Amino acid sequence: MENDIEIDGMRLHYEVTGPENSAPVLLMHGWGCDHTTVRSIANAINKDMRVYNVDLPGHGSSQEPPEAWGVDAFTRMMEKFVSILGIKDPTLIGHSFGGRISILMASRNPLSRIVLVDAAGIKPKRLLKYYIKVYSFKSAKKILPLIFGNKRGGKMIEAWRGKAGSADYRNSSPVMRSVMSRCVNEDLKGVMPSIKASTLLIWGEKDKATPLSDAKTMERLIPDAGLVSWPDCGHYSFLDNPGGFRAVLRSFLIPKS
Repeated sequence: MENDIEIDGMRLHYEVTGPENSAPVLLMHGWGCDHTTVRSIANAINKDMRVYNVDLPGHGSSQEPPEAWGVDAFTRMMEKFVSILGIKDPTLIGHSFGGRISILMASRNPLSRIVLVDAAGIKPKRLLKYYIKVYSFKSAKKILPLIFGNKRGGKMIEAWRGKAGSADYRNSSPVMRSVMSRCVNEDLKGVMPSIKASTLLIWGEKDKATPLSDAKTMERLIPDAGLVSWPDCGHYSFLDNPGGFRAVLRSFLIPKS
């Protein structure tokens, strides 16, 4: 069932599946995706659990944030979503960017279980050439309009941005580009020891976006965490190995009768 809810003047879209009185799950997708991307995760458990599969702000059919939000603002929105709908002790499942929200939300709420799937949350290590590229671009944004005028200089900046940025960055609106830049540079390692929930980490060992080393760091820092990884899977491990993913997820979430 597809639904919309307004929170603080923003429209949030979500899909609900599963028995009405069963244990609740809050499912959050990755950057540049929407609830349909992770629908297979919902389908793996929604015969036994009530799954709230959300389009995060700025994704799918949900409205963009009014400004460049950080992870905290996204997390507060999800906390309000849970509160307004009266969802008690949801299991959090977060893929990639949704994992960031899950980590912060679990660090400050008494939740029982979370599942982090190829999750973001650790600031990536940068090489020198990255910083050279970033500061060159920042300098160009100031200098090119002065030399060539605002119109031509602006076009040159956008062309540079299109060549230099990632596909996710290029395909985002100006507001969401700012959101992405801000969130990617937030390191959540400091809050991980505060997570009391039992935590399942599911990873693809060929994940280049959030490498396996991130998962091992999370396993070390989160007190009650365990890691399952697959050697032939990438950043979308739930799509690369659907059978294995389903078995591991159900074993963690749904006790055998």
